[in-house]
Amino acid sequence: MRNSLFINNTFFKTACYFEASLCLPAFLLGWLTQINPLAHFYFSSSALLYGVLGTVPLFAWFLVMHKLPGQSIAAIRELLLKTLGPSFQAYQWPHFLLLASIAGISEELLFRGFLQPWLASFLGSTAGLLLSNVLFGMVHSITPLYALLASLVGIYLGLAMEFSGESNLLTPILIHSLYDFLAITALIHQYRAGLLTTQK
Repeated sequence: MRNSLFINNTFFKTACYFEASLCLPAFLLGWLTQINPLAHFYFSSSALLYGVLGTVPLFAWFLVMHKLPGQSIAAIRELLLKTLGPSFQAYQWPHFLLLASIAGISEELLFRGFLQPWLASFLGSTAGLLLSNVLFGMVHSITPLYALLASLVGIYLGLAMEFSGESNLLTPILIHSLYDFLAITALIHQYRAGLLTTQK
């Protein structure tokens, strides 16, 4: 039991550290290109509201995709359960919220705070949006379909900057963090339910 919990603890800490480390290239590349990843980040009530509301369709899409039949969808579902389930089952929702928040902040700073405006500066806003999120999908390419879905989610997050009409990075950060939190929580709940079923 101790060995199992030690492995889980290491996995969780590694995931947190890795996600947090993505801030470094965001600010380093931003410094080299004179693009501040925080240039469009500020607190506002409308960004908070749209961040919460903008999570609803994304998580609803997750729930629908999670129930769809098909070998490719099932492969993603099983891979996520086998990867996250054993590693995260000893943890509770505050841990999931911590990891999701770190991922939401760091990934949005890198992809929407730096990469999207940098590409848009010489390719145009549409090409910057699309290309930055193709790259976003590629770094999430656990399967080809998952990479495509991640790219679509990235485009949604890129567009979400303008939801409140004020080009605010806070909105996609909130959507990303809340979505990851809800998705991880749902997956771990399903994994635990599966363990209870097999034990009966």
